[in-house]
Amino acid sequence: MTAKRVGEEFQRVSEELRTRMADGTYPLRSFLPSQRDLAEEFEVSRTTIQRVLRELASEGWIESRQGSGSRVVKTQRIQSSAAKATRSRRRATLGPLISEAFEEPEVTLDVFTLTSESLDAHIRLQAERIRAGFIAPQRIALRVLLPAPTLPLPYPRVKDGPDDPHLRERLNTITERHAESLYVELRDLQVERLVQSVDVQLRRAPLTPAFKLYLLNGAEALHGPYEVIERQIELDGGEEVTALDVLGLGATLTHHVKDADPESPGTVFVDSWQAWFDSVWRLLAD
Repeated sequence: MTAKRVGEEFQRVSEELRTRMADGTYPLRSFLPSQRDLAEEFEVSRTTIQRVLRELASEGWIESRQGSGSRVVKTQRIQSSAAKATRSRRRATLGPLISEAFEEPEVTLDVFTLTSESLDAHIRLQAERIRAGFIAPQRIALRVLLPAPTLPLPYPRVKDGPDDPHLRERLNTITERHAESLYVELRDLQVERLVQSVDVQLRRAPLTPAFKLYLLNGAEALHGPYEVIERQIELDGGEEVTALDVLGLGATLTHHVKDADPESPGTVFVDSWQAWFDSVWRLLAD
């Protein structure tokens, strides 16, 4: 098997496990399946699974102990001011919020992010719900703002040493893969005549994402900073580097909801960030 193919398998498994921990499939303090079970599920070698678990441990997602397995020690946190069961102040997660947004007849979703990795995972889940007949939105409009591919970014980069172009290539590959997946997944829903109208637009802006932003149906906002961490990154060729990076799936988000009062904190927050997104989309993004 080529080094490129091994790298693709490694990336596929690591992304899927991060998504499962972020959306609550593997909740906090639960154990991941055994290495053997993971290898069988993803049809990869035990060596690939071991590499993935080492990376997840270096990112702080899991703790692995000999003979005890790998326990989840971090999940995505959302602090919400809305008093709904799916939006508990303590246990809110991104999945239910996006699911509720997609239960409306007309869905609008504006996102500013580094790679669209976590967004891709949640959109695929909503597409499955649509195909299964659980929800039936009539129109879906998605706008995604991503950093310009040639923009010098402070992360990911080698911690102590010259900048490695392979890290930027790796970031661009991840971004392009998930952007393409988003486009295809949603456009297929229209081709299959499951959704009447689908509008997917992705633009690049000369901005370094210091935060992640979701705007749902013009009525809700999720916003949170990217935390810079130090971690080991294994490149496609097998080389391992110590890098400064950010974790999108692990970002803590605050949740704000508009109400009837135009001066309420939730309304002002949502409206101001919607205006920011619209201005960047219109004036800065290509």
